[in-house]
Amino acid sequence: QVQLVESGGGLVQPGDSLRLSCAASGRAFSRYHVGWFRQAPGKERDFVAGIRWGSGSIYYADSVTGRFTISRDNAKNTVYLQMNSLKPEDTAVYYCAAATKVEAMASPSEYDYWGQGTQVTVSS
Repeated sequence: QVQLVESGGGLVQPGDSLRLSCAASGRAFSRYHVGWFRQAPGKERDFVAGIRWGSGSIYYADSVTGRFTISRDNAKNTVYLQMNSLKPEDTAVYYCAAATKVEAMASPSEYDYWGQGTQVTVSS
């Protein structure tokens, strides 16, 4: 069993940066694949970034490649999402998700555990 808590969201201006954190409770979090997703009002939940345990392979959605960076600190049971050069279209609730077995990192249905989400609003 894993519990996930996101933090770090807020209201920022275009071009600003934010760092989201996904803190996990539970044993062996280092052996979980972790993904970040986002959901804007009236839209589906979209994949943003993911990181596998073991290989450490990292994946990004095309829309955030070059601007966002996912990383993990296993000693702190935390996965981060550094978001730079934020745009209004990045506005959404951001969720982290985890699972021990994931084939398609971009598919929300592959994940067993979800956090409650943190709001990111990019507006001038």
